[in-house]
This record gives sequence, C-alpha cells and structure tokens, in this order.
Amino acid sequence: MIIDGEKIAGGIIAELKAKSKPEKNLTVIQVGNEPTMVSFIKKKEAIAREIGIRFEINRNPESTDGESLRQSISEAARNPECGGIVLQLPLPARINRGEMIREIPPQKDVDNLSGKSPVLAPAALVVEKIIQSTNYDLKNATVAVVGLGILVGKPVSEWLTDKCARLLTFDSGSDLGKLKEANVIISGVGQAGLIKTDLLKEETLVIDFGYEVKDGKTRGDFGPKEVDSKNITYTPTPGGTGPILVAALFENFYKLNSL
Repeated sequence: MIIDGEKIAGGIIAELKAKSKPEKNLTVIQVGNEPTMVSFIKKKEAIAREIGIRFEINRNPESTDGESLRQSISEAARNPECGGIVLQLPLPARINRGEMIREIPPQKDVDNLSGKSPVLAPAALVVEKIIQSTNYDLKNATVAVVGLGILVGKPVSEWLTDKCARLLTFDSGSDLGKLKEANVIISGVGQAGLIKTDLLKEETLVIDFGYEVKDGKTRGDFGPKEVDSKNITYTPTPGGTGPILVAALFENFYKLNSL
C-alpha cells in the first residue's frame, strides 16, 4: 500500500483553516540559493498563502559569515511581529549550526531544532500522523531508524523511545542486514535506493524522509521494487513525507502562537 502524503497533509491544513489563525508572521532564515532549498521554501510559502499566514524570507548570501547570520536570527527573534522562525538547513560548513540554533527562542522554534521547544519536531509529528492514519500499533513493534541527523533520525528516535517494543538505530557504517528484524523502518539518510525490498521482511511499514536528485528525478532512500509480494506499506518520494512535513511545520506554528 502506498501512503498518500498529500491527503494526510490536506487534512492537517483543513484543520488549521478552521482555527483562528495567528496574527504574527513565520520567518524563514535562508542562506544562499541552492535549488532544492529554494524549492522547499517555496512550498512553505505556498501553504502560508493558502492558509493566510504572513510569511517572510530573510535572505542571506552564500558568503554570509556566522556573526552576520547570528545577528539576522537574533533580529527575527526580537521582533514582536515574528511568531515562528525556520532556520533553513543545511548551512554552509563554515558556520557553526549549534550557535545559530541557540539564537532561536524555544517559543519561536517551530522545527524544535534546540530540543527545548514545547512542540514536537516536525519529523516526529509526521511519523505520529502516519501511524495514526494507518492505525498501526507501535507498542509491540520493532522500529528501525536509519540515519541519525538533526532533522529526522535524532528527534524521531527520541520520540519513539517509550512508544515501541524495541528501537534499532542505524548510522553510517551500520549493518543494514539487521533491518529484517524491524516491523517499521524510518529513514532519513538521503541516499537513493539505499533500502531495498530484499532487506525487509513481509508487511513492513516504511516511512521514508530521505531524498536524492539523480538523473533529474527525486528519489527516496527506499527503492520500492517487488513491494506487492511482501505486502509493504510505504511513503513514496515525492508525495509522501514531504507534504506532511510542511503541514506539520504550520501545525507547530499554530500551537506555539496559542500557548
């Protein structure tokens, strides 16, 4: 079964439209103009326009240094009209990501990059939404998280800690052969076709956040071949976790501005 991310995202957006919208703006801090990053920002801007949220983009050139970016984030943090900040990642390698994240107040940290915001990280919220939509029972499941990055693997692993029977984590160099032990696989590596069907047991649920552009096509970590023979349920790329992630970000924005 293919999980329809657009449908789940549409449900979240419909619920938000029915609520009183925040009067403050959502501010995105952008460094450089990498095409994939710009595309993600445009998707967020489109949803903001659809819902009626004020959306601001603070554009910084690729040459921006850490101090200039820190000041840019600090300025948004102090702005009483700003109700949420998105620090668009990745940042140039020369900039200390941790220092930049510390400039975002927890009450404006819609991505919960600091781990101190009162809202779930969007990736964890996406997993929660998918589990709910598929009526999956995590309590007796072995769950594998592949990739332990700040946006997906780390927050998802933390969220899962007390919600499943067994949690397996895989970082670079891990033996993916052990994925056969998992009932649920959540991946955010960004390596097209990394997880092949023959690594999975029957009736596995695959939630794929990873993406890589190859030959002009966006492909996920999971290469869904012969899924029918194993009755695999999975999120496609594109159209899977991506739309839900954007909707989850706005759900967090609403929550932070209703506290």
